[in-house]
Amino acid sequence: MMIALKVDVDTFRGTLEGVPSLLRLFDRYRVRATFLFSLGPDHTGRALRRIFRPGFLQKVRRTSVASHYGLKTLMYGVLLPGPHIGRKAGAVMRSVADAGHEVGIHCYDHIRWQDFVANRDEAWTRREMLRAVEAFEEVFGYAARVHGAAGWQLNASTLELEQELGFSYASDVRGRSPFFPRYGGVDSNCLQIPTTLPTLDELIGLDGVTQENVHERLYADSRRQLPHGHVYTLHAELEGMGLLPVMERLLQMWQREDELCAMENIFHSLDLSQLPREDIVRGELPGRSGKLAMQG
Repeated sequence: MMIALKVDVDTFRGTLEGVPSLLRLFDRYRVRATFLFSLGPDHTGRALRRIFRPGFLQKVRRTSVASHYGLKTLMYGVLLPGPHIGRKAGAVMRSVADAGHEVGIHCYDHIRWQDFVANRDEAWTRREMLRAVEAFEEVFGYAARVHGAAGWQLNASTLELEQELGFSYASDVRGRSPFFPRYGGVDSNCLQIPTTLPTLDELIGLDGVTQENVHERLYADSRRQLPHGHVYTLHAELEGMGLLPVMERLLQMWQREDELCAMENIFHSLDLSQLPREDIVRGELPGRSGKLAMQG
């Protein structure tokens, strides 16, 4: 079965430290992945306004957010100015493409997109996406072909703009199989390839799952057979740093019988004429606070 590795890079530190660690790990196991970058200012500290969201504090406690992200990162945008990731870490991003991995857009400002896009209009959404598109082209010198929304958050304008801006496909939602999306009265012909597996921060600390055994739980979930394989979303700040040993254990287990690949491998394997059009809905997932975009 194909298991595509989708690496979300949320922060400046994750870009500088987590990404090179993952590159070394993937090179050692001869694995190719898709890296989606946050390209604008790192304003991670502003996530503190989520404190009143149901389940947020519980997640912070059980997943040791401070230890994974670091105190300095948690002050960006609040007590410290947020560094512009694309301008300061462009060389690291280019090294990912140079190593043969697929690269694309996660967002411009991660916190602003994740916290606000669901309730913003077309003008706001266009401004944010164009900033990300322009920043990507400044770093790489060519246009991005894949977009994966921060926090699995979007609005109807996101779908319109993905089609207008010429993305080959997007990975903005949680779900079970590739589909053409419908949301808020918009039908888009930009294919969605959803994340199908839970993330480490959704599993650790619940139902007896720890950092020592989470790979076993995730591997068991990946045994669920899907017609087009699985997409696993990992984070440069977690699997690329403190949870790197977990990622290595997963690679070892998956490589015994699965094909590890970039998301574009799944995209190129599809017969687009046979894929359905389905609704996107907003729903909740165990271990994650708030609602997110999901395949209906």
